[in-house]
Amino acid sequence: QVRLVESGGGLVQAGDSLRLSCEASGRTFRSYGAGWFRQAPGKEREFVAAINWIGGGTVYADSVKGRLTISRDNSKNMLYLQMSSLKPEDTAMYFCAASSIVLATSRPERYPYWGQGTQVTVSS
Repeated sequence: QVRLVESGGGLVQAGDSLRLSCEASGRTFRSYGAGWFRQAPGKEREFVAAINWIGGGTVYADSVKGRLTISRDNSKNMLYLQMSSLKPEDTAMYFCAASSIVLATSRPERYPYWGQGTQVTVSS
């Protein structure tokens, strides 16, 4: 079993940057892909970014391309989301997740392990 804990969220102004972190407790984390999802009030859960098991392959939602970067450090069991040029539309609860496959995937059903989320609020 993999336990995931997100951190790094907060209140920021539009145009600011944030770095979200996700720490995994299980040794199996490094063997599978991982990703970030977000959910805003009144909206369905939205895919943000995914990364394969090694870190050489990534997939991004069109809405965040060029602004958000996903990365991982398997030696530390860490997953990151570097966020820049933040917009009010980025306001949401952000969740990290560990996949059941090695490839980067945007499908939430491929992620059996989820963190509890960290809130990101971007004011205008």
